[in-house]
Amino acid sequence: MNAQKANNTIGKVRQLQRKLYQSAKLNSKRKFHALYDKVYRRDILEESWKRVRASGGRGGIDGKSISDIEAYGVGKLLAEIETELKNGKYRPQPVRRAYISKGNGKMRLLGIPVIKDRIVQMAAKLVLEPVYEADFKDVSYGFRPKRSARQALEAVRKACNGRNWWVVDVDIQSYFDTINHDKLMLLVGMRISDRRMLKLIRQWLKAGVMTETGYTGTDIGSPQGGVISPLLSNIYLNYLDTRWAREGSHLGTLVRYADDIVVICRTKKEANHTINFIKAVMKRLELKLNPEKTKLVSMWDGKEGFDFLGMHHRRISGFTREGIRYYTTYQFPSNKAMKKMRLRVKEAIGKRSALKRSLPELVKELNPILRGWRNYYGLKTAWGWLAKVDWYIHKRFTIWYNKKRKNRRHLAEITKVRGFLMAEGLLRLAG
Repeated sequence: MNAQKANNTIGKVRQLQRKLYQSAKLNSKRKFHALYDKVYRRDILEESWKRVRASGGRGGIDGKSISDIEAYGVGKLLAEIETELKNGKYRPQPVRRAYISKGNGKMRLLGIPVIKDRIVQMAAKLVLEPVYEADFKDVSYGFRPKRSARQALEAVRKACNGRNWWVVDVDIQSYFDTINHDKLMLLVGMRISDRRMLKLIRQWLKAGVMTETGYTGTDIGSPQGGVISPLLSNIYLNYLDTRWAREGSHLGTLVRYADDIVVICRTKKEANHTINFIKAVMKRLELKLNPEKTKLVSMWDGKEGFDFLGMHHRRISGFTREGIRYYTTYQFPSNKAMKKMRLRVKEAIGKRSALKRSLPELVKELNPILRGWRNYYGLKTAWGWLAKVDWYIHKRFTIWYNKKRKNRRHLAEITKVRGFLMAEGLLRLAG
């Protein structure tokens, strides 16, 4: 019965989303004035909980986890949310400030909402997303249904191989922290006229942040970590995509994944025009380009390359059977990505506590991580670089093996350790 109920729930949600998408696609000028009541529909809230639970993650400022919500009673909480939304009494709590390493010594700021707010944000996302999906352009790949980073990488590869020699590598300075609330709401309001829905979105933007030193209001920005933030960020930068489709597409191929942007152009002149165009659009959005990271890259002779979505892109020469030289674009893990992979392996195997664990336990822990890397980075042009990570993994396991046996020759018996790893089914990244 539970499985049948779940299927009925997702079926109803998809039916609603399909209707909203089709209505928005049929009329690009239509404004939706009755969406708020869909947010507290029970099937929407149940599907929202299901997705929030699957995503997991730590709790917000109230300290409540997924298991705490389950102990309290999921049905009870959803009923409370439904009543609060219906009566207009729902108020989001401030987000919890968190930090994650960006891998370059700097930290990325996150804002973690309480689970209750995540459920409501997910419900709003389920209702709003199909409306804006009707407007989003094909150049956008980040945080969208049926779109992925691998598709963005393939679009970049094809554009670079299409006799396009110049790349504009765009970096927006502190994008999520500098989104203008009023301009964002204007862009949201181009499709939504439901005042209660608009008020709900503005409440999340103004909810504030709780830090170790106390509460801080938020007059600007949409903190990363919230369920609704990726959709809002796409709505904001869809202004760039729309302007590009209308005025700039003759200059080159734009590929955007959230705030990661590259434009592949045929000539240096077109690339310079592209930079000026993007600067003008960013000025309208009150965003700034990072002058140190926004740059022109020449792909002509393979001496330069650029990083995008964890991959380094570089034109490398080869020879046909007839001995004719040709260039093709190689994609392989960037130095930053390689460093992160090695660090993750070292954290798993290099800790002193790892000496108390068995080889099968460590292999079992590492394999899901390696599978994820292989699924993303496992392109044929990347095998040489992935083989280096494979070698590093074998080296770290050998060091672990010898330390466990108090052998000071840390790299002794590496061939023997490789045999153990093969027998335990350790995944390889290359090949």
